[in-house]
Amino acid sequence: MRTIAAEEPSRAGFIVSKAVGNAVVRNLVKRRLRELVAQQLLTAPYGCAVVVRALPPAAAADFVALSSDVDAAWVSAVQRLAAIGTQTRNERG
Repeated sequence: MRTIAAEEPSRAGFIVSKAVGNAVVRNLVKRRLRELVAQQLLTAPYGCAVVVRALPPAAAADFVALSSDVDAAWVSAVQRLAAIGTQTRNERG
């Protein structure tokens, strides 16, 4: 996760490689991830850009397992972004 221009809405991009599975499986994983990340973007600060990379185990994971993984990754990304913002403010002041 990184910040973009503050006036732009938050957005997400997805990387689902052929290692995840055939086209049907990749699209299923992408649809599930898109839904889960859309829910998270509602709580995101304005102006965030998020890239989600699906790993091969995502193909076998059900929606609940993916949801748990996305939630954990989201919390981690928000904490990292906050830490970077704090460091930047401290370096300036």
